[in-house]
Amino acid sequence: MTTKAVSPKEISELRARTGAGMMDCKAALEEAGGDMDRAVDILRKKGQAKAEKRAGRSASQGLVVIASGAEGADVTMLELNCETDFVARTDEFVALARDLAMLARQEAPVGNHGGSVLDGLAFRGLTVTEVVKQVSGKTGEAMAVKRVARFQQNAGTVQSYLHHNGQVGVLIDVAGPGGDALVALARDLALHVASADPVGVSEADIPPDQVERERRIAEEQVAAEGKPENIRAKIVEGKVRKFIAERTLMSQPFVKDENRKISDLVAQAAKDLGGPVTVRRFARFKVGEA
Repeated sequence: MTTKAVSPKEISELRARTGAGMMDCKAALEEAGGDMDRAVDILRKKGQAKAEKRAGRSASQGLVVIASGAEGADVTMLELNCETDFVARTDEFVALARDLAMLARQEAPVGNHGGSVLDGLAFRGLTVTEVVKQVSGKTGEAMAVKRVARFQQNAGTVQSYLHHNGQVGVLIDVAGPGGDALVALARDLALHVASADPVGVSEADIPPDQVERERRIAEEQVAAEGKPENIRAKIVEGKVRKFIAERTLMSQPFVKDENRKISDLVAQAAKDLGGPVTVRRFARFKVGEA
């Protein structure tokens, strides 16, 4: 069988339509016998179409998924992004997100990481990067594993919260004497973090540049209000302390009972359990947020 010769013009046209590489376009056109639409389908099925061209488009939709190993001891959360909510709800995308979360639960390092931590891992007979690229080509949308968090705990518990629509997820790591009371506390805290969106557990977790930014804003506000010079510093400091209290987990009022701070809940749990309780860390993923 003689392979139909394809022209540079046809190759350029297919590249413009798909963003695939020149040699991939040439091979697809030859396989399709010069049929441009069929060549596009061939590239998309192979995951080669549009993936590079779409790299600059915003993948701001998607899903957060959670995979648990040993209950309360090894839990992983992953965010997989695409461009539209429609694709995020397809069976193929949901299955991909869940399978990637299971892989991350087995292979990802402990901690909070960018999605590239999975790129080279073996997955479905290829690598994570190659499989995501294939699915991206089939759907016609940019896709990316945005971030991964994996927490382990053998002297306390790791608990999670996942909003019903898969758009917000939380992992929280709480150290302390084991028991139902600690698990209940951690679950309440995970729900709180999802709702209240703290920056960190305590003041030490807030980036210094973020505090300084708030300080500069407060200084400009106080100056614009015409406050007397001799009290401006005190007012600015009060505003900064208020910001820190509002954005740190331990200082926030509990979403289920605003008369109690999170620090009160943790102190009560320590008393009930007869030993120290410490919130070590948390991760909060909301689809589309940095």
